Amino acid sequence: MTDEVETSNESPVTAREESLNIPNLITFSRLILSFVVLALIDFTDYWLLTTAIFVIAAATDYVDGYLARKWNQVTVLGRIMDPFVDKVIVGGTLIFLTAHPDSGICPWTTFIVIGREMFVTGLRSVLEGHGIDFSAKWSGKLKMIIQSVTIPLCLASMSPALMEFLGQYAELFVSVRDWMIIAMVLITLYSGAEYTWRGMALMAQQKSTPEK
Repeated sequence: MTDEVETSNESPVTAREESLNIPNLITFSRLILSFVVLALIDFTDYWLLTTAIFVIAAATDYVDGYLARKWNQVTVLGRIMDPFVDKVIVGGTLIFLTAHPDSGICPWTTFIVIGREMFVTGLRSVLEGHGIDFSAKWSGKLKMIIQSVTIPLCLASMSPALMEFLGQYAELFVSVRDWMIIAMVLITLYSGAEYTWRGMALMAQQKSTPEK
């Protein structure tokens, strides 16, 4: 969801009413599904069900943004909640999977992904606080896509039923999962480096621009 912050002179009641739209309700439903995913990982071994719910939750990330833009229902609440919920489901799932070594997720993987998110969020806050546009670029979007593919692979690989069904292809499935984890880490590092370079360049450009 790519909501843009908009200023308004409308009353608080009107602002709250405008925030109660379908795109924002979809975002909140993703937050609820995120906690369902985390609970299933922690308290059950229903790995295929957990995978399905994660995929549904991740898919809503594209739906709410599309509807918000199409219906002109972009709100400040949506801009705040959408990235927050994304971080909850991705970071939370990785943290909970760290307790399951067979998932392929190690502490370093989780640390890199969450560390990048925290750093870029802080950098964006500083830049946008100075009036500098710091919207997402292709590397950030690609990162989210790879995460949305890799994490379900990690969840599904924990299912004995799926591994038994795959038979001789189970080893190949796990190998693909491991390569996707590597790709996720690499694009996360690249994206973080790209955002850092772009942020520094934008700040240098603003300092060199004479005030009018």
